[in-house]
Amino acid sequence: MEEEEIKAAVAEALIVSVEAQLKALKKFKGAPTQEKDRQKRTSNLSMVEDVLERAGKELHISQILQRVEKGYGLRLDRDSIVSALSKKVARNERFVRTGKNIFALKGGK
Repeated sequence: MEEEEIKAAVAEALIVSVEAQLKALKKFKGAPTQEKDRQKRTSNLSMVEDVLERAGKELHISQILQRVEKGYGLRLDRDSIVSALSKKVARNERFVRTGKNIFALKGGK
């Protein structure tokens, strides 16, 4: 590893550590955490829509679920999400199916 890579890795580790400490302090204090606030105000399909928008391309349901879990800290039920997405596709709303369990935003947003 080069010196810059080591510095970047140490800096990232420190950032993760400080964020975890801040989250723990907020929980201890009783203040709502940003993750809980985001989850409360964001529906499952809104999270999926956000993931697809950020990706800028079609994604397999497995990729969508991984990105939702990473970005929102929430594990979604695969069957429920596929069912909800399929209903939206059937109604021609928000999402399109481009392959088996592969979804994208309608209009390529």
